[in-house]
Amino acid sequence: MKKKIIVAAVAAMAAIALVGCGNELSNEYVVVEKYKGLEIPKSEAAEVTEEEVEQAIQANLQGTAESVPVTGRAAQTGDWVNIDYTGYVDGVAFDGGTAQGQSLQLGSGTYIGASGEYEGFEDQIEGHQTGDEFDITVQFPENYSADMAGKVADFHIVLNEIYTENIPELTDEWVMANSEGAKTVEEYRDEIRDQIEENADMTAESEMAQAAWDALMENVEVKKYPQESVDKQIEQAKEQYVQLAELYGTTLEDLLETQFMTTEEEFNEMLKESAQESAAFDEAVKLIADKENLTLSDKEYEEKIAEYVKEYGMGVDEYKEQIGEELLKNTILRETVVDYLIKECVQVEQSGTE
Repeated sequence: MKKKIIVAAVAAMAAIALVGCGNELSNEYVVVEKYKGLEIPKSEAAEVTEEEVEQAIQANLQGTAESVPVTGRAAQTGDWVNIDYTGYVDGVAFDGGTAQGQSLQLGSGTYIGASGEYEGFEDQIEGHQTGDEFDITVQFPENYSADMAGKVADFHIVLNEIYTENIPELTDEWVMANSEGAKTVEEYRDEIRDQIEENADMTAESEMAQAAWDALMENVEVKKYPQESVDKQIEQAKEQYVQLAELYGTTLEDLLETQFMTTEEEFNEMLKESAQESAAFDEAVKLIADKENLTLSDKEYEEKIAEYVKEYGMGVDEYKEQIGEELLKNTILRETVVDYLIKECVQVEQSGTE
């Protein structure tokens, strides 16, 4: 089974004292009341339909579309535009409201829609021509970030370009130029179907892994959280979001408000709860691994690393350095134990399904 749980934590290095009592295990942090015969919802990959195959093919065709500049007329629904914009509330530019060279398909509903007496962002670009500079007014939806919800904003827009996309036809020639293995349209359809089926299988496996995690945690009593592990997980997770904010050219606070619709206080509480559950899960994992002799040898560990390296196309040393040796070992141990839990579980039909 491929990686199903991406770990953002390092387990605390506490000595584990096993207290054997049938199916119950414990240490100073947790009591695992049950881990064999856990009931989890049955998860099976859905059968791939012709419609799904066709949608995937159309998406791939669109990905190779050629841009055709529009001249001699104004922008209209369905056109693509390239724009610069700056947003203002009460005459003051706001964070996250400025962009240059932004591509947008008019009518896609990607940007702020109509609200009350105000037209949508995209609607107000229609009718303008390449080179136009103009101002529009929109109203942010009530379910937007707390500081912008319901507010009226003005945007100064520069329309750099209007273009359409020339989507190619699906031919043997296109297939040979864009497929790794297929040479004909029919072979390409089979290739896409195989890819969708593989993704569906991975999704089903991931759902089972998450279900096994949830079922185990329902049978884990937490005495206390390993604080060192919790703090480290919070720090690592927060650093990832800081890096994401830097990638977007903004601050963590602005990223949380504009992209995740939450405050930094709510975010910190979410990280704390997630880190606590993850740390408790790691303690349960170590108990089960010791009891069932699931700890991997150095050779088995290196074989697992080789699988990951192949999947991500990286060198072994580079991968270890990027992820971290301790984190990798913890990830692999989690995966091994979750696989064991799934093997020992009882799959039940989900209520409400036929």
